[in-house]
Amino acid sequence: MLSICLPRRNLILFCVAILVPVLRVHCGPRYSSRIVDIQSGAIRGIILELNSRHLEPVEVFRGVPYAAPPVGPLRFRSPQPALPWPGTRLADTFGAVCPQKYPDVSNRTAALQYMPKGRYQYLRKLVPLLHLEEEGSVYNDVDEYNLQDRFEMNRY
Repeated sequence: MLSICLPRRNLILFCVAILVPVLRVHCGPRYSSRIVDIQSGAIRGIILELNSRHLEPVEVFRGVPYAAPPVGPLRFRSPQPALPWPGTRLADTFGAVCPQKYPDVSNRTAALQYMPKGRYQYLRKLVPLLHLEEEGSVYNDVDEYNLQDRFEMNRY
């Protein structure tokens, strides 16, 4: 018997040494060793282990800003390029959700007191389409396969 040959403390250490590598303990995300340079700066993603022995791990980049936040004069305008950042940004969490509340354009006279006529006319055309969108976001979540597809499309 193994327990007779080894003192109790050694038996516990032996079991721990055998079981720890088998039971993969996750303390947090496993960061990618690759740093990707994009137009706004450098990003580092995480390695996502999929729940299947048939699928390889995937490199994931979460919360990568692809546009400047639509605040102030940028609200209801075309997206502007994302603001650059210094150093390497960790792309390990999803970006913030940006629910949109569009201005009330049901009363023309009241609306024209705080917006130009051109914007009012534009919003009148836009409002029927906005009910399809519950939120807008200036963040993108990219996985390794998505990046490879984009690189393949840009090659041709």
